[in-house]
Amino acid sequence: VFNQGDEGESWYIILKGSVDVSIQGKGIVSTLCEGDDFGKLSLVNKSPRSATIITRENNCHFLRVDKHDFNRILKDVEANTVRLKEHNKDVLILEKIPINTKSDVNGTSQACYKYSITIGAPEKILEHLLETQILCKDNETNDNFVEDFLMTYIVFLPVVKLCPMLISYYKMLDGNKNLNIETYLNNKRKVVGFIKKWCDIAKDAFYEDYIISQFLQEIMNNLRIDSKIHQSLKEELKIIESIVDSDPYSESKENKKVKFLWRKGSRDVAEKLRKPLRPQDETIFKVYCADHTYTTLKLTMDTPASQIISLAAEKLGLKNDNTLALCEVRSNGEKTLFKENDVSITTSLSVNGRLFLSPIEHLDALTVLNEQEGPIKGSWQLLEMYGSKELAYVLTLYDWELFNAVHPYELIYQVFGRHKFNKITANLDLFMRRFNEVQFWVCSEICLCSNLGKRVSLLRKFIKLALHCKEYQNLNSFFAIIMGLSNIAVSRLSLTWEKLPNKFKRMFSDFELAMDPSRNHRRYRFLVEQLQPPIIPFMPLLLKDMTFTHEGNKTFFNGLVNFEKMRLISNTIRTMRTCRRAQLEIPFPQNMKYFQEIKEYIQNLRVIDNQRSLTQLSLILEPRRA
Repeated sequence: VFNQGDEGESWYIILKGSVDVSIQGKGIVSTLCEGDDFGKLSLVNKSPRSATIITRENNCHFLRVDKHDFNRILKDVEANTVRLKEHNKDVLILEKIPINTKSDVNGTSQACYKYSITIGAPEKILEHLLETQILCKDNETNDNFVEDFLMTYIVFLPVVKLCPMLISYYKMLDGNKNLNIETYLNNKRKVVGFIKKWCDIAKDAFYEDYIISQFLQEIMNNLRIDSKIHQSLKEELKIIESIVDSDPYSESKENKKVKFLWRKGSRDVAEKLRKPLRPQDETIFKVYCADHTYTTLKLTMDTPASQIISLAAEKLGLKNDNTLALCEVRSNGEKTLFKENDVSITTSLSVNGRLFLSPIEHLDALTVLNEQEGPIKGSWQLLEMYGSKELAYVLTLYDWELFNAVHPYELIYQVFGRHKFNKITANLDLFMRRFNEVQFWVCSEICLCSNLGKRVSLLRKFIKLALHCKEYQNLNSFFAIIMGLSNIAVSRLSLTWEKLPNKFKRMFSDFELAMDPSRNHRRYRFLVEQLQPPIIPFMPLLLKDMTFTHEGNKTFFNGLVNFEKMRLISNTIRTMRTCRRAQLEIPFPQNMKYFQEIKEYIQNLRVIDNQRSLTQLSLILEPRRA
């Protein structure tokens, strides 16, 4: 009836007889009988035929509806759902969605529709993407299908399966002598176009994966052979060669590159954070015993907890008989056990958390180190020297470096479960910890200031700092500062707040309104909508949005991917990507002094992160009234 790759001209309904549905490389995938229809998918998506239809009998009768009549029927009476079946099972379900509104010659607005995937088998979603999206111009696709796929494929299609599928699609029409040559070449161009978009969106995660690296080499070798026969593929070969040459982690470049060394609390960390932390980067850290003796280890970020236990036990002279556990002891005494396959351990610690190794039955004996209690003296004298705008400027530069280092996939690893991906989330960990660090810094400085007048000055300083952070569109630190000032240890200091000028009280009240969580944080979301990139967003809310989407929607239905959920996930990632669409360029504050000193101070904040300790300090400053 028609061949795979042909242009779609008609829709068919079987009145008599039956047909086989054959796909190149797969053979016959389905048989259709009287009453069944075929050829619809090609028409609704304006794409080439995705299968060959062969009659099984000589005397088959069809009702053939041409493209024009089909579109008229589609507009008037067609159901909202299109289903693609193989072996009598659904493999792809598409639903009609509005894409934009056009006006006809009379000025009457008319809605335009297209069919969008809601559920499908991973390989069919990929196949549909390649067939309908890759060689289209951007203005012809009218949705974010490719971007949605490439930002979420790690959830449902690991690269160990994705890469062979792409190779298979690239070679699918090889040896088919009856095929139009342009259709044959377009299949290969689609794979190259997909790889280019994949590289553009995934960036570092694309190059870091060894399987993808091997896949690129295979595609490049195939293109070198094919381009000798078909000269028009030389452009595609150049694209792949350019992608391979741009690999910052290729062996030749890696041999010349010194691995980044990360040390928790190190004063040179900030200088290095301009580049994201990678799995192979090394970290120096201490592992303590119950008696507070410790050993120092230097390991890569992707070292699992099981290996840390083995190495630490050996250096500490402990018997490793599978009864040892690695855990974090927080400054308030809380303990969190790490699973054996957990990675990026050091970056996942709380602000003043420390790693301990102990037999599981003796975890209760672990106690907090003195250094975990934080500073005993505030730094108000330094803060008096530094201007609020200068502090906000340096704070924003540093926060931008941390935010810019976070890969969007790290949000997925965090929300869906790190253990499912065996990937590090070190950059996200550091940015999230920064929020807590700034929040507790505000509390600590106020609660460590015994002089009432100086305490009022600090309140003013932090409210002005929040204002400047908001002006710089650093919403992460803006919220951290406001939450620090709203902490019970600070908000209860009524004598201090009473002496604050009314102007600053009103300003703080307005800032608190921006944090109002009602109606799904409507005020914050409205604020973000009014801003243009670059923006440093309130990261805890982005994670909350993704968590809500993940927990409220199934990932699979009967083995098929819930792609509607993937679109929702990618919307959150798209928000993050939009915030980084422009580079941060803020003017250097006039007459700024102490830039290096402020930088050193901001990047190495010393804080108390134990709420009980902060409350006790607050009660000493202003005891409860009788």
